[in-house]
Amino acid sequence: MGGLLTFEVEHEELKETVRKMVTTAGSAVDQKLRLIDALQHLGVSYHFESEIEDELLNMSSTTDLLSDSNDLNSIAIWFRLLRQQGLHASADIFGKFKEGEGNFKVSLASDVPSLLSLYEACFLAIPGEDILDQALAFATQHLGSYASSNYSGNKIMNPNLVEEVRFALLRPIRKRLPRLEARRYIDTFNMDDHQSSKENSASLLRFAQLDFNIVQRLHQEELREIQQ
Repeated sequence: MGGLLTFEVEHEELKETVRKMVTTAGSAVDQKLRLIDALQHLGVSYHFESEIEDELLNMSSTTDLLSDSNDLNSIAIWFRLLRQQGLHASADIFGKFKEGEGNFKVSLASDVPSLLSLYEACFLAIPGEDILDQALAFATQHLGSYASSNYSGNKIMNPNLVEEVRFALLRPIRKRLPRLEARRYIDTFNMDDHQSSKENSASLLRFAQLDFNIVQRLHQEELREIQQ
């Protein structure tokens, strides 16, 4: 029992640490976007609903800050998170990634993480947004090539990224069960993929692990009570 109490105390302490990570003023927009995205994947965003809503409300007015950015990854995450929250985000922001002929830039095909973010963003499209229909076709084509065996001899191929792409093509974020996604993401969480410090990334992962185990234990207790 003492060990369980220790875990719960650690969980509460880490929750406050993560809360400060979410609300810290002055953090770069791209860092905050990736943090919120990670919290959702890890299944712990429900602890910080009001804080995340406030941050995304602030970000909904940062189009001007992103207008000069060529970081497709950040822009696609920004777009998806805002639309998931029910906030306005114009699909026109992706126009900068198209060439004069109206097609998406071929150079984007080699930026797999950004393509993956663009692909996921497209599932938040509303009818009539042709640019997102084009983006989905473009991203799906090139992600499919990356995930295929045709890339088996590519020295720059990242095995973890290949698996992530294959999983996304099979089941995009919008079609995943939150608890299963949390379990999968905890297992595949790579601290090197996040722009926060190693210490912050480690705290985030540890908090997610503890939270998952606590919630799982509560579900098991509820199940035992039902069966009695």
